[in-house]
Amino acid sequence: MSQEITSTKKYNKWIVMLSIAIPLVVAVLFGVKIPNVEPLTFLPPIYASINAITAILLVLAVISIKNKNRKKHEYLMKTAIACSIVFLLMYIAYHMTSNSTSFGGEGLIKYVYYFILLTHILLSIIIIPFVLITFVRAITNDFERHKKIAKITFPLWFYVAVSGVIVYIMIAPYY
Repeated sequence: MSQEITSTKKYNKWIVMLSIAIPLVVAVLFGVKIPNVEPLTFLPPIYASINAITAILLVLAVISIKNKNRKKHEYLMKTAIACSIVFLLMYIAYHMTSNSTSFGGEGLIKYVYYFILLTHILLSIIIIPFVLITFVRAITNDFERHKKIAKITFPLWFYVAVSGVIVYIMIAPYY
């Protein structure tokens, strides 16, 4: 067994635990309301902007690696991961202090909105192990396997980031 695969295996428990724990914790905290706290209603445009920045970082990271600039690629990817973590913390904080906003559109646009929202939510859960596995394969220098999974991770993560912005733009008039 190659050293890269052996190194990767020691991270597998963490990948599985985080891939399960993150969505569960978010789901639980989504239902928790902190009493007597000022609603953080200013957060949605900020975390939507962070999603937009994440999408841009992902594209720049792909361009960097195609130009064989591994250091820049690594920096951009770590920054994209950090942005996703900051997004998640803000998203949780918003929902723990504020009531959810209902989409007010009617007709076809309502179905478009809910389709984008549903795929965004489902893929935001599915993307967690992909990002973690892709990251671990990079930090353990398992670059061949990293490249293979990155071809799946990138479009999924990019969709989650962009669809988050679209969901915000579509629901913003109803805040």
